[in-house]
Amino acid sequence: MDELERGRDSFERRMWTGAFKSLSLADEAAPLEAEDLWLLAWSGYLVGRDDDSLRALDRAHHAHLDTGEWLRAARAAFWMGFRLASVGEMSRAAGWLGRAGRLVEREDHDCVERGYLLLPVALQHLFAGDYEASYARAADAAEIGERFAEADLIAFALHLQGCALVRQGKVDDGLALLDEAMVAVTTGELSPVVTGVIYCSVIEACREVYALRHSQEWTAALTQWCEGQRDLVPFAGQCLVHRAEVMQLHGAWRDALDEARRASERLARAGDQLAAAAAFYQQGEIHRLLGEFAAAELAYRDASIRGREPQPGLALLRLAQGENDTAAAAIHRLVGESTDVVERARLLPAYIEIMLAAGDTEGVRGACSELEEIADGFSSGALGAIAASAKGEVELAQGDARAALVALRQAEQVWQELEAPYEGARVRVLVGLCCGALGDNDSAALELDAARAAFVQLGAAPDLARLDSLAAGGAPIDTHGLAPRELQVLRLVAAGKTNKAIATELVVSERTVDRHVSNIFVKLAVSSRAAATARAYEHHLL
Repeated sequence: MDELERGRDSFERRMWTGAFKSLSLADEAAPLEAEDLWLLAWSGYLVGRDDDSLRALDRAHHAHLDTGEWLRAARAAFWMGFRLASVGEMSRAAGWLGRAGRLVEREDHDCVERGYLLLPVALQHLFAGDYEASYARAADAAEIGERFAEADLIAFALHLQGCALVRQGKVDDGLALLDEAMVAVTTGELSPVVTGVIYCSVIEACREVYALRHSQEWTAALTQWCEGQRDLVPFAGQCLVHRAEVMQLHGAWRDALDEARRASERLARAGDQLAAAAAFYQQGEIHRLLGEFAAAELAYRDASIRGREPQPGLALLRLAQGENDTAAAAIHRLVGESTDVVERARLLPAYIEIMLAAGDTEGVRGACSELEEIADGFSSGALGAIAASAKGEVELAQGDARAALVALRQAEQVWQELEAPYEGARVRVLVGLCCGALGDNDSAALELDAARAAFVQLGAAPDLARLDSLAAGGAPIDTHGLAPRELQVLRLVAAGKTNKAIATELVVSERTVDRHVSNIFVKLAVSSRAAATARAYEHHLL
């Protein structure tokens, strides 16, 4: 078997590295024909060799022009434009898409390439917020795909229709179309590139509307697909991001953090800056929940550098650091700028949490009602639980513990069903406060103890610190060998403060604080700040 045959065979078997290597060697021996240049282009893309992939597509385009195959040349030009747009090179992308359109117009008969050229138009409308126009153009593309029995085009168009409906707030109808597109994906009817694009886009759409069961199911399927192609680069990194999100939901925070780190490294090597930004943002979220505030800030900044708005995570970080005014200013700006219903669903929970912390109990009522209305339209159990939790917190803040309990019990049930321990524990804190306000101190203690146990297991240091500030308790009997100053430092560590901030507050050198923290780790037999905080709560040291 010569290199060309070996390359074709490897491509057929989805052995992308072998295909790219053999086809490249064959090309060095004798320039490849147009159809084999397609194989070289796609195998190069799938192993992260973007520049080589684009050069091969360019050559395929010109090879088709040389033989008068205008429509094949147009298809190559379309994919050049699509790939360039996906990495942010919009001017070059527009040029190639314009060339593809001109070649198609040379033909006096209908063709499937006209359908492909409707896809970037639909995407442009989607990104611009004109969801009706996006749906219409995608529907036209789907009709052309069906007429020509082009599976890639049909699935791509269906998934864009679904995304447009979801963005309009027609979530059930949109999810139905996304599921229909995924049938072709999971049955192996599509090309590898279109398969990966639809997998990632559908999961992102499900996440946006809190369709968590859908996103978990498709993430599991994407993981299986990626694991069957070990040398796959472009979609494997995004798969790791989605896996990290699922792990975080189910409480495996450290594993999720490791997965998000691997994703950012892999995506950075592949040159996918926006996807890498999502991975860094995910790291920031987990660091924030763990109380590792300095690491969280760095991760949010890395996300911002790569083009992602680091909000609302950064505003919630500022809230956790006690910078309420800074947090409030940021979230006010974000909510004031946003008109898209999906974006507002993402921002309003943070808005409500931050404004309640700032003492604005009246001002959040409107936001709470809007969030409930969006949740009703989304038919999403998770968003409904978030809205119910927010309503309960607002009712409690305004003194109506009985009304708060009704909403909170609804939220608690959903989080139990979704196996989301952190969200469930936060609701149990509120339930405990409601019980205490109603004089049921036994139930209050049970709820707060259950929440504390969950936070300890998760390593949720800031939540443990907040819980301790709410609970009444006496001084610890056994200090486990910690000196009074070390206990003072431990309490500040549990509050999420950095060594520098602790040094400023205690008016000592940062080196002295470093020494105290090291002594605390030794005496408590731990190796991290989160573990020290958890151990302290376990032994009632705070």
